[in-house]
Amino acid sequence: MAYHVYLVDDDRFLLDLYAIKFKNAGHEVTVFGDGKDLLAALRKEGAVVPDAILLDIIMPGMSGFETLETIRKENLAKGSKVIILSNQGQDSDFEKAKQLAANGYIVKASAIPSEVLIETVRIIEKDAPGMGGNS
Repeated sequence: MAYHVYLVDDDRFLLDLYAIKFKNAGHEVTVFGDGKDLLAALRKEGAVVPDAILLDIIMPGMSGFETLETIRKENLAKGSKVIILSNQGQDSDFEKAKQLAANGYIVKASAIPSEVLIETVRIIEKDAPGMGGNS
């Protein structure tokens, strides 16, 4: 099954790398260079609600956690699975992701792009809400 995935990362190389991996697997991908652009897209009238949002934590302007907090407060992206995709792998980061009701957490340095793809699809297809992934 094909899914619509939003990728949010300020690293253009990684955005392109993940976008190609997802597109080659038959998924539709929209990329954003920061949280503000993502929020603007989600707030638009008639906005597409993606199946998953992969969100980096460390980004200029607005962090991934601030972006996720705004998504939750404003009830944006209803039904989307939000997965943190970051090089930050501290326990405090996992805890913050849980507090913000992230559906998964993938540490970039510990997962090759194909594993990110597989884990994302697994989380999308998982019925139970809450944390999944490598927590």
